[in-house]
Amino acid sequence: MYPEYLVAPMREELTKVGFEELKDAAAVTTAVESEGTVFVVVNSVCGCAAANARPAARIASQNAKHPDKLVTVFAGMEKEAVDKARAYMLPYPPSSPAMALFKDGKLVHIIERHQIEGRPAQMIADNLIDAFDQYC
Repeated sequence: MYPEYLVAPMREELTKVGFEELKDAAAVTTAVESEGTVFVVVNSVCGCAAANARPAARIASQNAKHPDKLVTVFAGMEKEAVDKARAYMLPYPPSSPAMALFKDGKLVHIIERHQIEGRPAQMIADNLIDAFDQYC
């Protein structure tokens, strides 16, 4: 676990644009299994989350077509919530950061860490926007 003062600004990067933080497994279940589309970001303290994932999520969330719900869990902080989110992302292995789009409780699109590292935020956002346009 990381000190809260360290992750607070990283959390805020997403919450200030409308993402809801999910802190336990029940909240994750409620969000993911809800009707409609849900975009889940597994946030992280790593450099690729700061430079690529969070900026991409912010850009994509401003698209005209976007998910009904924007939610986030934080790796290394709320273990129960992160584990539950990752369970919904199976068969993909645990990854942080990671981004997943669900429609009516089913995983329809995922971006794993290896697809985030070394790629510009706009390229990742474009991938997300394509998914949002298709499923939302």
